Amino acid sequence: MSTRLAVGDPAPDFTLPDADGKPVSLSDYRGRRVIVYFYPAASTPGCTKQACDFRDNLADLGDAGLDVLGISPDTSAKLAKFRDKEGLTFPLLSDPDKEVLTAWGVFGEKQMYGKTVTGVIRSTFVVDPDGKIEQAQYNVRATGHVAKLRRDLKT
Repeated sequence: MSTRLAVGDPAPDFTLPDADGKPVSLSDYRGRRVIVYFYPAASTPGCTKQACDFRDNLADLGDAGLDVLGISPDTSAKLAKFRDKEGLTFPLLSDPDKEVLTAWGVFGEKQMYGKTVTGVIRSTFVVDPDGKIEQAQYNVRATGHVAKLRRDLKT
């Protein structure tokens, strides 16, 4: 199991391909607050609900000075289909080698249908303008998570 991040930790930097294969780096967002959320698989019911919630709240989050990045182990091609089908307007990043997932402590053992499995732990982070972890939320629920995050962030 990878080590979990805590408030105040430096956010592990990364460069990953987006749905179009273009590289996106966390350092591109330095000077801004960014929500980095990790999800198990594009086009599954929970992940679709969560992504659409971010999409539907993107304007308000942007008005509050927050950008959004979604990361999963899916290929860029799968992410492009997901983005286009759901009308997602924020970057979806591909981490098939799970290096970034592991660095952020979101790949490991989790409970699923009463069994212990290894996979992506649905998690959300807020990175401050200096690149430090402002919030670290592991094992979040797909439904209602964005509303709770907005309440926590007072947006």
